[in-house]
Amino acid sequence: MRKTLGFFFCFVLLFCGEVAVAKAVTVVDSHGRFSIDYQPERIVALEFSFVDALVSVGLSPVGIADDNDPGRLLPEIKEKLSHWQSVGTRSQPSLEVIASLKPDLIIADVDRHSGIYSDLNKIAPTLLLPSRRETYQSNLKSAEIIGKAVGRGNEIEQRLRQHNKAMNHYKLLFKKAGLAHKFVQFGVARENGFYAHSEDSYAGGVLHTLGFEGAAALHNEKASRQISFEQLLAINPDYLVVGDYVSDSIIKKWEKQSLWRVLKAVQSHHIYHVNGNLWSRCRGIMAAEAMANDLMQLASGRNS
Repeated sequence: MRKTLGFFFCFVLLFCGEVAVAKAVTVVDSHGRFSIDYQPERIVALEFSFVDALVSVGLSPVGIADDNDPGRLLPEIKEKLSHWQSVGTRSQPSLEVIASLKPDLIIADVDRHSGIYSDLNKIAPTLLLPSRRETYQSNLKSAEIIGKAVGRGNEIEQRLRQHNKAMNHYKLLFKKAGLAHKFVQFGVARENGFYAHSEDSYAGGVLHTLGFEGAAALHNEKASRQISFEQLLAINPDYLVVGDYVSDSIIKKWEKQSLWRVLKAVQSHHIYHVNGNLWSRCRGIMAAEAMANDLMQLASGRNS
């Protein structure tokens, strides 16, 4: 009887050990190998794209770096969130507030948060990934890593397949509308500056994926560049997509100049105003799909 019980308990321990190992996940982030042997339930996300990835697999973080403005989160994302607390700005999140939430996982941006990585890691295991100033494909890769790290590997793979299918569908629609390979330039308009995004930027990568062309002259390591009105004239895109950060942006000043009418986009009434927050700050699976939907304005001929 004792041998039988001993065998039974050994079997149980062995089985439980195998289950524990099965739950362990190792991914490679921007700091190296990251391992986690439990499914996190209290997650703090320090970039909008990370919130996008979590929501895409049915999870809601308990803390979000929302720049102290919940309006910067996409409506499609906000409606899927449970109760959460702001942890401050993405550039300077509050370590005190993060710690008070007792997270079991923090997802941080390598560009913004490498300097406080050790402090974050003392609070909870910290997954360090690229988001800011990264390409569209790089952000999708980060979403995939997040999905695996939180125990939703199958879900994120399925969601990414759905995303690729949706983007290919949009690309086909644009092609049927005669927009394939059209030169589309996106830029953020502030009060005293216009920042043109290259194909290396997140927005530029989305445009390229949808079949549009970008300006080769804008390739640079920062992914966007402030350009003058004269430089915009030299680029001279077929379509100009403007992400307004302020209502009275520099574009309104440029529109008053006589040379404004020289732009091909102006002559053909192809100036489109979009949500600058979505196009420049958000980045992510749901963000890209919302951007593609915005671009349906081009196919329908509507402009603003």
